[in-house]
Amino acid sequence: MDQLKAMRTLLRVVDEGSFAAAARALNMAPAGVTRLVADLEALLGTRLIHRTTRHLSLTEIGEHYVERARGILAEVEAAEAEVHSAHRDPRGVVRLRCPPAFAVHQVAQVLPGFHERYPQVTVEISATGLSDEMDDSQDITVLWSGEPLDGDFVARRLARSDVVLCASPAYLARHGVPQQPADLVGHRMLSRPMNDPYERLGLQPVTGDLPPQQPGHDEDEPARVQVHGSLTPLRSLNSDLKHASALVGLGIAALPTFIAGQALKEGTLMRVLPGWRVFSLTLWACIPTRKHVPVRTRALLDYLVSAFGGQDVDPWLAALDR
Repeated sequence: MDQLKAMRTLLRVVDEGSFAAAARALNMAPAGVTRLVADLEALLGTRLIHRTTRHLSLTEIGEHYVERARGILAEVEAAEAEVHSAHRDPRGVVRLRCPPAFAVHQVAQVLPGFHERYPQVTVEISATGLSDEMDDSQDITVLWSGEPLDGDFVARRLARSDVVLCASPAYLARHGVPQQPADLVGHRMLSRPMNDPYERLGLQPVTGDLPPQQPGHDEDEPARVQVHGSLTPLRSLNSDLKHASALVGLGIAALPTFIAGQALKEGTLMRVLPGWRVFSLTLWACIPTRKHVPVRTRALLDYLVSAFGGQDVDPWLAALDR
């Protein structure tokens, strides 16, 4: 006996309300439908359906069996669809949510290569507001976090990005180049709104070696420098605005390397205190579940991981050393 066929037949009998209607829907002889259900009951050693001349109903155990059977058959069909889709070219729409700055400075840069490989896939990007938690309505959500992620979803690392201090060459020529964190006092800082971290900026050594300008400093604690006050020409949560303002010489900005990397490479921005960073964050590509991931979603997920390295390494800083 084909047990899966018998289970499908049983469900059709239940859904159609009679053996005869199920036989017509399945294009089978009524006797064949009856035999499959009877064989299934014999295999299980219990009656699943109460039969009368006028109607049928499920037994109590039959109700439980039908509920489980629906789930089993749905899993089988999904597995078959996944296998079949793996042999077809990815196509359709993948919904991607990510922070606006990452969409502009990074995702847009890698989309041409993705489209060259998968021309039938459209990437629909939602990049409005902060992306600080998993969005189950999207196929992929890019999150950044300074802490390990926690939640009922699957996360794959894209890369690490350090937040570093940057300024234009023209600004540094006018106002001087800070040599140690304490030198930031008196400089023009492009910061966040009130109660921002620049009021007590914490800088961490990039390496385990203490710079000589910080004798006796505890490596486990960031160097904290008071830099707020009248020399704060701009406050904003918008990283792109601070990036643009740093480029035109307004002041010193703390920017993730995935935003500042290209300008640092071209020399339109320069690292301020290159031996220090504000903090590091990790970029993750997250999907709601591993089950039944469409091949188009898997294609974009794998491509993003490959494009950014997928390691606990800052590829934008690494590119500056080449």
